[in-house]
Amino acid sequence: MTQAPAPPAATGRRHDREIVALAVPAFGALVAEPLFVMADSAIVGHLGTAQLAGLGVASALLMTAVSVFVFLAYATTAAVARRVGAGELQAAIRQGMDGIWLALLLGAGVIAVVLPTAPALIELFGASDTAAPYATTYLRISALGIPAMLIVLAATGVLRGLQDTKTPLYVAIAGFVANGALNAGLVYGADLGIAGSAWGTVLAQCAMAAAYLVVVVRGARRHGASLRPDAAGIKASAQAGVPLLARTLSLRAILMIATAVAARLGDADIAAHQIILSLWSLLAFALDAIAIAGQAIIGRYLGAGDAQGARDVCRRMVQWGIAVGILLGVLVIVSRPLFLPLFTSDSAVKDAALPALLVVALSQPISGVVFVLDGVLMGAGDGPYLAWAMVLTLAVFTPVALLVPAFGGGLTALWTAMTLMMITRMATLWWRARSGRWIVTGAAPLTLPDTATDRFT
Repeated sequence: MTQAPAPPAATGRRHDREIVALAVPAFGALVAEPLFVMADSAIVGHLGTAQLAGLGVASALLMTAVSVFVFLAYATTAAVARRVGAGELQAAIRQGMDGIWLALLLGAGVIAVVLPTAPALIELFGASDTAAPYATTYLRISALGIPAMLIVLAATGVLRGLQDTKTPLYVAIAGFVANGALNAGLVYGADLGIAGSAWGTVLAQCAMAAAYLVVVVRGARRHGASLRPDAAGIKASAQAGVPLLARTLSLRAILMIATAVAARLGDADIAAHQIILSLWSLLAFALDAIAIAGQAIIGRYLGAGDAQGARDVCRRMVQWGIAVGILLGVLVIVSRPLFLPLFTSDSAVKDAALPALLVVALSQPISGVVFVLDGVLMGAGDGPYLAWAMVLTLAVFTPVALLVPAFGGGLTALWTAMTLMMITRMATLWWRARSGRWIVTGAAPLTLPDTATDRFT
């Protein structure tokens, strides 16, 4: 006797439990990374202004380098989740190991570039003569931890693909605590100054990478997966990551253009822009947590051949994205008068930020849809489309943003352009979601069809 399908309400509750179980720990792990930088800043800040300025420049370079390779987490999550859905745990972990080996190779390449060019990179970022030596010292030492950082990204992707976001949360918390203790001990206890902060971060990152490797290696041994590097597998992981790299670089370009335009508007506007951008990034963590759940769940459903389940959970996550976006928007509106005094007492900065923050608040439901659908398509392995969509978004945003100062617009006009950017992303992602072309089932992503009758609704 065929079992009757579960009613929509029961299906929705099941999806809700899946989303919450993955998204909440993912949010905690996401927040841990900026806390690393904040802890370093708090400790180094007591050494002097030049040291803190040097840390700021070096950290910006390091975070840029690491963020470029975030595809190690995204691509690995999607690939592993598909194998999990297909019941191929051995192949899932083997594919995850390919991503980890790729991370190690890329990390070694970054070290080879950064160590000899550190002074030139620091100068390129405009460090002052007093801050440059500290920045160079911090960058050269911290660069030694980049392979560990990239391994953490790839291994995080493996565990997310295995539907485990709790372990990354525990490792992130432990890493944050270790980083703070090591930095304090080496900077002040061992009197190593800014070099101590760099070594503390390197040691913490290496410990996090080691913790991840222990978990992954245990899983590999349990399921009989090989730990040896496989050239074909590493190459496949790299090829899967190229479109996501293009997507990430386009997004970074958008943020850099926005900052450059804000700088042209005046000191008050650029100061207000930095405050708003920090809030925008924090809001993005909450929405990105849902996207991470989407990557893992969608990949699993498609790997299991459950196209209808993928459609249902996609629809449910869009509802979650809109709801969380509305909630975040309301919180921003309500907290505006309380939020700004935490960062500045300058009335000119507050006057510039207040109306721009309202634009940010109103755009949060749009951002919710964008982040969710971004995660859905990543989970489906639809990287090439995501790359082209982001390049198109960059092409739309750039002339609009550059016209803001030309037409006498202020910071509110710039953040309106940022909202246009998000609307463009939403339109391209929504069209793809409705087309059904991302719904390709099986253990590995196949060539996407030219036509599809499936629809998102």
